[in-house]
Amino acid sequence: MELAKHIMTYAAGLPEGMPVSAKALLHLGQRAAIDQALARLSASGALVRAGRGVYLRPVESRFGPRTPSVEQVIDALAAQRGEVIVSSGASAANSLGLTTQVPVKPVYMTSGRSRTMRLGNQVVELRRAPRWQLVLANRPAGVAVRALAWLGPEKAESALKTLKQKLPPSVFGELVAATPQLPSWLAQRVGTAAYG
Repeated sequence: MELAKHIMTYAAGLPEGMPVSAKALLHLGQRAAIDQALARLSASGALVRAGRGVYLRPVESRFGPRTPSVEQVIDALAAQRGEVIVSSGASAANSLGLTTQVPVKPVYMTSGRSRTMRLGNQVVELRRAPRWQLVLANRPAGVAVRALAWLGPEKAESALKTLKQKLPPSVFGELVAATPQLPSWLAQRVGTAAYG
């Protein structure tokens, strides 16, 4: 019981949505005991198990406890693990108005390993992505890179014409500056849209 109290004190000191991992608690005791305490706290509802080794403190609202928002958890996980985690190409294309398709479940691209997380009733998928798709991370030009990657070579040319008109010149310039990091098919289309 003492270990569980220490874990909850530690969790209470974290910003809202910040995951609690067993590795971060090793100063409190042995790994097996920490894992058991986390499992018990999750079973009692004091913590929410989001995935293997990842737990969250429920957020207290006027309607009772709830799971932190997906965005909060993703931002906190990226900061905690040192990963780049960004929205998927489908979400990026939708946010830029290049498609009307709306992803059914939240999918994020990561520099870490692929995995799924359960946040309450919602399943969030993290997919390992090639480094070039994570270029410029959460910057507007990076969103454009992921949208173009998702659209593929066939649709990228017309999408780039739309983006050139829609994006501020500085953002489009940032996209053009990133061409050395992009695959040949995309670099060629970005160059053509910029200078052709």
